[in-house]
Amino acid sequence: MSEEFDLSPFEMSMIVRQMDMSDIPEILAMQEACFPGMDPWEPAHLKSHLTVFPEGQFVAELDGQIIGSCSSLIVNFAEYDDRHTWDDISDNGYITNHNPEGYNLYGIEVMVHPEFRRMKVGERLYEARKELARELNLKSIIIGGRIPNYHKHSDEMSPREYVNSVAKHRIYDPVLTFQLMNDFTLMRINPNYLPDDHASKRYATLMEWNNIDYKAVSKRHYKTSYPVRICVVQYLMRKISSFDELASQVEYFVNVAADANSDFVVFPEIFTTQLMSFLDEPSASQSVRKISEYTEDYIELFNSLAVRYNVNIIGGSHFVEEENEEIYNISYLFRRDGSIDKQYKIHITPNEKKYWGISAGDSVRVFDTDCGKIAIQVCYDIEFPELARIATEKGANIIFTPFCTEDRQGYLRVRYCAQARAVENQIYTVISGTVGNLPQAVNMDIQYAQSAIFAPSDFEFARDGIVGEANPNLETVLIGDVDLEVLKRQRQDGTVKQLKDRRKDIYRVEYLAKNPEQ
Repeated sequence: MSEEFDLSPFEMSMIVRQMDMSDIPEILAMQEACFPGMDPWEPAHLKSHLTVFPEGQFVAELDGQIIGSCSSLIVNFAEYDDRHTWDDISDNGYITNHNPEGYNLYGIEVMVHPEFRRMKVGERLYEARKELARELNLKSIIIGGRIPNYHKHSDEMSPREYVNSVAKHRIYDPVLTFQLMNDFTLMRINPNYLPDDHASKRYATLMEWNNIDYKAVSKRHYKTSYPVRICVVQYLMRKISSFDELASQVEYFVNVAADANSDFVVFPEIFTTQLMSFLDEPSASQSVRKISEYTEDYIELFNSLAVRYNVNIIGGSHFVEEENEEIYNISYLFRRDGSIDKQYKIHITPNEKKYWGISAGDSVRVFDTDCGKIAIQVCYDIEFPELARIATEKGANIIFTPFCTEDRQGYLRVRYCAQARAVENQIYTVISGTVGNLPQAVNMDIQYAQSAIFAPSDFEFARDGIVGEANPNLETVLIGDVDLEVLKRQRQDGTVKQLKDRRKDIYRVEYLAKNPEQ
């Protein structure tokens, strides 16, 4: 009887297993073969992956040789901008932003050694990820995929046209074609995803695979968020010798706001009266007319800063002489897209009338911005609840109040009224004031301020209804985040619903605007 034929010399061992520390040298060598010309992993990256989330790191091994690998982390993808980069989503490759309570497995790397392609190694690694997503009950897998053949077609088609052609099988792309064949669907195309991915022209396809076995866990549900960051300037009034000095101080604060990724930066009321310190005009009424001569300089300065620093600016307020020779106290909105709007102060204080002859505006305006609708109510105006109610009914979610008060009593009137407006209208209010002194200016001797951001008073907001407040009487900035989506939910489901519960059957606020569009 012949001996049984020995099959062992022909057998191969192909497995996918969890990565471990001893695999790192092989993976680094393989990466250089897979992605020539691109920055490879550092050992510290892979060590961090295995420390932070070892379950999400896999290798494919053939007869003891590593021929493929993939790395991933868990995120709440809704917390990231759709236009994120690879560095954003991977924390520069270290995945220390991994969130075990997240909903989505995010794949940051898949590679297969060039000598072992067309052996379905990538498919095996993807299947390992899918099984992990099922085990961890994650909603989906998201990847930012390269399109490495795009450079061959970039002269004649856009990234979108290229992706469409690949999806219709008119063009083959080794990465995108593979992902589509593995049940991933296209979400969007991200520019500048990997700076060193020249073959893809730095573009990547954001792709998603949905876990149809996902089971929602009780009380674990996603609530959308619409954060807005506000930088409030508490400005020190001091003697200056030129407009350029004022401009330099203003730019400094705008730069601070931009460095903090603020959406708005807010300056105080009539802080441009600082110009009085070198105008040498003893007459109070004439000094404001001299200040108004700087209106064009003021507008050009703020508008250029808004565009250059990519931040919306509430430019405090400024005295402006208009064609009828009337002087108005006007607050300007300088949007970061270069457009400008303005709100006239409606209620003029006795001192403004007595010393400066300021005229009153007559419309409550609400402005569209890239962070929703906002209103501006200058100082005294916030003390009249009808104006905030009108602005709220016109859609405002935030009311900005530049103010200038000379003593604590005056400041508290502004503060308490701003807090009241936030509660009764279920909105955010922001107050920005001047501190210091300006002895050269009539009616501007000294100022008192404690700038702040206020919220409605309910469980979803800060405990005291104070998002943040500056130290009193110091030049500083206050930076705080407000959430417009939380505001929207609170108006619907809050402990109290001041806007819904108004008794319109027995009272109302009637707006008698001269211009119905305002």
